[in-house]
Amino acid sequence: MKVLVSDKLSAEGLRIFEETPGIELDYRPGAGREELLELIADAEALVVRAGTQVNAELFEAAQRLRVIGRAGIGVENVDLAAANHKGVVVMNTPFGSAITSAEHTLAMLLALARNIPGADRAVKDGGWSKTVFTGVEISGKTLGVVGAGKIGRLVVERAVGLKMRVLVHDPYLSPEVVRQLGAEQVGFSELLSRSDFITLHVPLNSETFQLLDEQTLAKVKPGCRIVNCAQGGLIDEVALARAIGAGHVAGAALDVFAKEPPESDNPLLKLDQVICTPHIRTSSVDAQINISVQVAHQVVDFLTRGVIVNALNVPSVSAELLPVIRPYFQLAEKLGAFQAQLSPRGLQRVTIEYAGDVADFPTAPMTMALLKGLMAPLLGDAVNYVNAPHLTRDRGIAVVEVKNQAAEGYSNLIRLTVEAGGERKAVAGALFNGRDMRIVRIDDHQLEAIPEGHVLVLLNVDRPGVIGFIGQVLAEANVNIAMMNLSRRTKRGGEAVSLITVDSLVPEDVLARLRGHESILSAVQVEL
Repeated sequence: MKVLVSDKLSAEGLRIFEETPGIELDYRPGAGREELLELIADAEALVVRAGTQVNAELFEAAQRLRVIGRAGIGVENVDLAAANHKGVVVMNTPFGSAITSAEHTLAMLLALARNIPGADRAVKDGGWSKTVFTGVEISGKTLGVVGAGKIGRLVVERAVGLKMRVLVHDPYLSPEVVRQLGAEQVGFSELLSRSDFITLHVPLNSETFQLLDEQTLAKVKPGCRIVNCAQGGLIDEVALARAIGAGHVAGAALDVFAKEPPESDNPLLKLDQVICTPHIRTSSVDAQINISVQVAHQVVDFLTRGVIVNALNVPSVSAELLPVIRPYFQLAEKLGAFQAQLSPRGLQRVTIEYAGDVADFPTAPMTMALLKGLMAPLLGDAVNYVNAPHLTRDRGIAVVEVKNQAAEGYSNLIRLTVEAGGERKAVAGALFNGRDMRIVRIDDHQLEAIPEGHVLVLLNVDRPGVIGFIGQVLAEANVNIAMMNLSRRTKRGGEAVSLITVDSLVPEDVLARLRGHESILSAVQVEL
């Protein structure tokens, strides 16, 4: 079985391939594109870092490719849609560089506090001025940590050890978990106004794009220092340069930029108060060895034993069992995504019940898929099958699995119940004919709806005229109804749930008009 390695990998990782019987290692770091298209033709595995672009052209040339191992976290250079189309498993190594990333953040913070890069340059240029580089202590100062996932949490722990006061803003993390870390959970505006240092540890998505812009930077504590070793695009770089130039922000330390490498006219590059490093948060000898060894073991385990670990496009399960239970994964993920868009934030407990035939299969990977669906609407593309359980646990959300042989009239049933803010909401789904997904219950309401596309979920008083009003409003907005499911809780006059599948996104003003009707208690748009 040929394993093609097209980017540099540590000797420790290469040795694992070389010492595994049946594995033929083809180590070609830096191979040109045309050469790579030839080399991939008979490879069963491809191991890459960030240097190789694994696009549709490469997949087309790969006749025998079964698995891609990405040595590192990011998979921006791998076309996951093309991988899915070809049935190629894509794995990454999510845990090999977390400590290194956290330590780089602290190193940048300390360098920023004590003006170390500027002082270094001055001495090498023949200077010896001490007063120019007067810095600040970090002990007793307040650090604001935005996002307390794996890396953010490590930063919190280390900052507490350095005697800093730590504030955390993470709406998906329970206050109890934050208290256990020795930090204080606060809102975003409060974090901005109280923090002497701010460090970002969130994914880049529509909610976090330019999280620190002209308006939010105006709210930071005067003299605040900002560190970003997470994602480029979280900061409006022009606005940050203005805030530093005006003296409102004392300085910044940046390992990432919106465009990498940054353009020569980027105003931040011209400021002495800004420390820049070239996206090296994971660049330590220890991390590179850990990542190389981890990816090698994962690829070997897949090729020799059919074991899937840390996969981004399929849950971890044996290759033989995957086709049989894949529909249940898909159903579980849909239920998670559906519930996430209906439920309030601040989840405290998740209960997953597997009933009927589905209870006979391994449920742990199905739970991974469900939690991915549940967390993805909240945290964006950073969530995958691998890290979903860890992200859930890190946020103090209790996850309970229950198995039951009775499936309430169905051959199989998956029920998801979430608890948040004193509320308890449940949704259940089933497979018909072993492949057709249906949502069959919402709380106490029984129905049958296909979990696909744009779905309006309405809770309304069950009285004449409501359905007609809904149809009229959607028709006037030129929104076509593809399917409608209605379920009463009791007799007429009680509450009813309507699931309406429409052909296009419903505009916000149309949703507002629906919510304004006296008999419509809630109207939520869900994307599945």
